Amino acid sequence: MFDLRREVLATHPVFDGHNDLPWQIRNEYGYDPAAAGLADGQPALHTDIPRLRAGGVGAQFWSVFVPSHWEHPAAVAATFEQIDIVRRMVLAHPDVFRWTPTAADVRAAIAEGRIASLPGAEGGQSIAGSLGVLRELRRAGLAYMTLTHNDNTPWSASATGEAVDYGLTDFGRDVVREMNRIGMLVDLSHVHERTMNDALDVATRPVIFSHSSSRAVTDHPRNVPDAVLERLPANGGVLMVTFVPAFVNQACADYRAEATREQERLGLSTRETHEPVGEEAAMKEYQEWLTAHPRPQAQLSDVVAHLEHAREVAGVDHLGLGGDYDGVDELPAGLDDVSTYPALLEALAQRGWSTADLQALTSGNILRGLEQAQEGTSVD
Repeated sequence: MFDLRREVLATHPVFDGHNDLPWQIRNEYGYDPAAAGLADGQPALHTDIPRLRAGGVGAQFWSVFVPSHWEHPAAVAATFEQIDIVRRMVLAHPDVFRWTPTAADVRAAIAEGRIASLPGAEGGQSIAGSLGVLRELRRAGLAYMTLTHNDNTPWSASATGEAVDYGLTDFGRDVVREMNRIGMLVDLSHVHERTMNDALDVATRPVIFSHSSSRAVTDHPRNVPDAVLERLPANGGVLMVTFVPAFVNQACADYRAEATREQERLGLSTRETHEPVGEEAAMKEYQEWLTAHPRPQAQLSDVVAHLEHAREVAGVDHLGLGGDYDGVDELPAGLDDVSTYPALLEALAQRGWSTADLQALTSGNILRGLEQAQEGTSVD
């Protein structure tokens, strides 16, 4: 009988690509990881220590997110502040977490039974158009940077930004080259398809998609088209399939688009929060719309479908998991929090994924990509 924890998770625990816990700690717990109640369980979050353990998580890229419309000084400061939050979380729970700026550190943490912890910046606005800031972020331990968030930067086009006639500008290509030189993973989640291809044209080391899924399965601009997935084997890159309902289920994607149109009609804003805000009358009308239009529910099986499709196109050696926990207000049924990775792995095993396939998916592929991104590099 297949024993998931013995055959897979004991040696290849989950190395997840994207978790927004630092942003939640920043906003809800006064920048203080010790105040978040992670050790005893925190039902207000998707993530706490007991559920990380139950989920077989052995390594985590912690997202150090900054809203993409923030002005540069605030964006840079908030990025460094959240790197500090990750460090303080490790210090608050040294028996559970280990600060792991290198792939060798990640392997050591896994061997010790601690959860390897690496920060990843979500959006190129975090460098304020400066390669010097990029280098300082790497010196501070930043493991990856997503080239955009929801808005364009002056040098990189977002999947959901205003229409522009570029993917990467010349400076954007320089950013990718410098990230390769200093050992920082280039993350192509959130970027426009042109940006994906421009980055792959320039990159000499593996890229990642820290939390994206397959556009052929769910037609959403945040997902990755097959023509890009087909390029991952030559690059050595990894698609870390996400669980966000609008990215894995077409009915959810269509619903989100319709809800966004309704918010815009009513003059509501989601710039600073996942929840719309606006005038009282408009909010009342929007709540009435929500009542009349129930939200569809994504399923664990939707994520399985994305993984199976991406496997057919890119191959099992180029897949990982990027849940986006604590960065979304809804999740597929069966994937409600960080304890549920085993349920997904069991579903894949039932569909014929071998032990070696699952070991590659959970952490083998992304750890290899991180090693190749860092090998022989220096920030100096």
